[in-house]
Amino acid sequence: MGIEPLIMASSFIRALIEREFMQLALITGVFIGFLAPLIGAFVVIKRLSLIADTLSHFSLAGLAIGMYFINILSLPIGDPLYIGMVFGIIGALLIEVLRGYYRNYKEISMPIVISIGTALSALFISLSGGFNSSVYNYLFGSILTVGRNFVIIISLVTLVILALVIIFYKQIVIVSFDEAYARLLGISVRKFQIVTTIILGIVVSLAIETVGVLLVGSLMIIPVATAMKVGRSFKSTLALAIIFSEASVLLGLWFSYIFSIPSGATIVLFNIAIMVSVVILKKFFFNRSLKEKQS
Repeated sequence: MGIEPLIMASSFIRALIEREFMQLALITGVFIGFLAPLIGAFVVIKRLSLIADTLSHFSLAGLAIGMYFINILSLPIGDPLYIGMVFGIIGALLIEVLRGYYRNYKEISMPIVISIGTALSALFISLSGGFNSSVYNYLFGSILTVGRNFVIIISLVTLVILALVIIFYKQIVIVSFDEAYARLLGISVRKFQIVTTIILGIVVSLAIETVGVLLVGSLMIIPVATAMKVGRSFKSTLALAIIFSEASVLLGLWFSYIFSIPSGATIVLFNIAIMVSVVILKKFFFNRSLKEKQS
């Protein structure tokens, strides 16, 4: 019994060394595991946890339209992912427009956008020939099938976003926590909101390849929710969220390869398992320290 995990681990490591698709999946997983909680932390602060699911459904509309262009109209547009990214950005901008229009009911923007995205997705998936393996991969993710072009794109996006966060970290945090105070400091809140929402749209579109439309919100929010239980500051929470996310991605990639199960679902389930473990351990140590103090 004790030898089986070692055999599975050695098999997974050998696959990483010998098979290119595993190497590409690992690189993609590491980048997504870093990007998702990095952006997700600021989303949670602004209490916009549902925005990731909203943008993922709108990005799916772009992917469905891309498949329609390729399969029915035979247009040489390349990977539908590019249209999905464009729709992710359009969805992000549409949310900002609606949030400005419904100032007292800003949350209404997300149901409107997700409804548009879902309707367009259903329409163009039907026009493209209905449900198939490509649609399934977009819904639930397939990190093991990513190509070189996708790895190049996500590498560049990661570097750009990381540079922006490092340069404007202070301003982003202030805007996220207190918009009124940010305006007093002379920060252009509107511009920051638009840029950060566009970045979110791009990250969501890319994450669809990993965990799919239906699970992308979980990848961005659950590691942050877990880290919030143990982080003592925003920076420590952000760092822990990235660690938890990377752990779930690596474990999910390993198990999905060994047992031939869906990668996206496996990654999210490990995210949930880590969250439950952290909650239980924190409660155990808290009760233990409380008993020691009382005695």
